[in-house]
Amino acid sequence: MIKISEYDYPLADERIAKYPLAERDHSKLLVYRNGEVSEDRFFNVGNYIAPGSLLVYNNTRVIPARMVFHKETGARIEVFCLEPLVPRDYQLALSATDGCTWKCMIGNLKKWKSGELSNGVLHAERLSTTGNTHEVRFTWDDRSMSFAQLLDGMGELPIPPYLNRPTEESDKTTYQTVYSRIKGSVAAPTAGLHFTDAVLDGLRAQGIKTTELTLHVGAGTFQPVKTEDAEKHTMHTEIIAVPKQAIEDVLNNLGKIVAVGTTSMRTLESLYFIGEHVQNHAVSQHEPYTKAHPLTTRESLQAILDYMTENGLETLHAETQIMIRPGYEFHVVDQLITNFHQPKSTLLLLVSAFVGGDWHTIYNYALAHDFRFLSYGDSSILTRR
Repeated sequence: MIKISEYDYPLADERIAKYPLAERDHSKLLVYRNGEVSEDRFFNVGNYIAPGSLLVYNNTRVIPARMVFHKETGARIEVFCLEPLVPRDYQLALSATDGCTWKCMIGNLKKWKSGELSNGVLHAERLSTTGNTHEVRFTWDDRSMSFAQLLDGMGELPIPPYLNRPTEESDKTTYQTVYSRIKGSVAAPTAGLHFTDAVLDGLRAQGIKTTELTLHVGAGTFQPVKTEDAEKHTMHTEIIAVPKQAIEDVLNNLGKIVAVGTTSMRTLESLYFIGEHVQNHAVSQHEPYTKAHPLTTRESLQAILDYMTENGLETLHAETQIMIRPGYEFHVVDQLITNFHQPKSTLLLLVSAFVGGDWHTIYNYALAHDFRFLSYGDSSILTRR
């Protein structure tokens, strides 16, 4: 049993960064290695990464997934797109011109008991309900417009709820990484918000290689752990896409893999388990803990590459529900760049697992030295223990 109450710490509202710094790469950087903590500025992150390492980042781009409709009565209904259902593929759903269906959260649901919502351009029909999410079918009359174009025109970028403020025009830039390009997330992979083109150029000049993958971040990333036994918490499923070149890059640089953010971490670690059963491109929440895993990391990654070659695939598409928590055995990632996460969260469990349970050392230092927390907050680079 993992008691979530043991992963709590005092986080006052004033410690949560409501806005980013004017210069992304000037955020503070906590450095954790061999149980020791120090600090620097993010633009010096390359000083803590060995030459020849491979930096892996998530190229997902946040979409303006929150839309507002008004009923004839004037009632305001908010529809928040979480993930596509029909078509299931993000790119196909976003490029659709004849309708698509998404899993959504709905604000002021009691005012939308039945019928179709419309804002004059986009029409929404609620098909079914599962728990606190809803299946919503979107249609529109102008077939020259894709769903992505409609979202760009009428949607709102969904910044995290704990910022306790409305989305502002500046968020459209600051809540995207400089390397974001594949649309699909409803939350930013925030560890990447500190990078600038200058930092990336500097890393490459130091002999640090880079590669990219895609995990579209869902609203489940903000889902609190409500069970005292964290192992009974139900993890959300996320869609991943990993190019064949990225898997080759990881295989060729094992022992020097640096994950930018928990999303990259979850994707990279999921690859090991996918390699164990390459016909089934899904990783369940408890898979790392329920059976022996005899393959080496190299064997598992090679199995994926062989499968992709045999089937003429350039990109691996899969789903992961992996839960990385204390007791997890890491297979791929050696260093992690990440922000400071909410108390009692699955992301804090992940950090604890990575640093051998020593998360208190890191967070106590950050609290005592005026680090800024959560999405727009400061950063850290952690070396696995």
